[in-house]
Amino acid sequence: MKMSEKDIIKKKLLDAQEMVRDYESFSKNIRDTEIGETLKMFAEESGVQAKRLQAILEKMDEK
Repeated sequence: MKMSEKDIIKKKLLDAQEMVRDYESFSKNIRDTEIGETLKMFAEESGVQAKRLQAILEKMDEK
């Protein structure tokens, strides 16, 4: 099944949002501070990706 550009952006946005939730959740359940901080950093990076994808999706909706 071929996906449109908009469908791809929507899917990757959902994936990025899920990664944020997962990394945040995992970081709170890890006792090792280095690992916890690393997971928290990954959550923030995924958040940046999600924000960018959301902006792209909004631009697509304006057209």
